[in-house]
Amino acid sequence: MNIEEYREFCLSKTGVSEGFPFDHKTLVFKVMGKIFALTDVDEFFGINLKCDPEYALELREKYEGVIAGYHMSKKHWNTVSTSSDVSDKTLRHLINHSYELVVSKLTKKQKEELKNQL
Repeated sequence: MNIEEYREFCLSKTGVSEGFPFDHKTLVFKVMGKIFALTDVDEFFGINLKCDPEYALELREKYEGVIAGYHMSKKHWNTVSTSSDVSDKTLRHLINHSYELVVSKLTKKQKEELKNQL
C-alpha cells in the first residue's frame, strides 16, 4: 500500500478528518476528533494504529512488520511497517480495526452524530 492508497482508504470512512496537529510531516486521521491512524508523510515506512491490547500482542508475535507503537502507548498502539510481511489486505483490516475500536469508545451523542453522516 502506498501513501495515496492509505490516505484514500482512511478518508473513505464515515466521519474521518485529516490534519497535521503535531508537525508538518505527521499525517493524522481522526474519527469524531479521536485519532485512529497516523504516519510520517516524508518517510512512509510505518503506520501507527490503535489496537485491542490482546490482539496487539498476537499481531506482534505473528508478523515481523508489527511492533509496539512508536511514540505511542505500547499497550494500545501498534506500528505496522508498510513494506513487510503484512499484506495490503491485512493492513486494511488493521486500519478498520483501529477505526472501529475508536468508534466503539465514542459517546452515545458522538455515535449518533456519526450515524447521521452516513
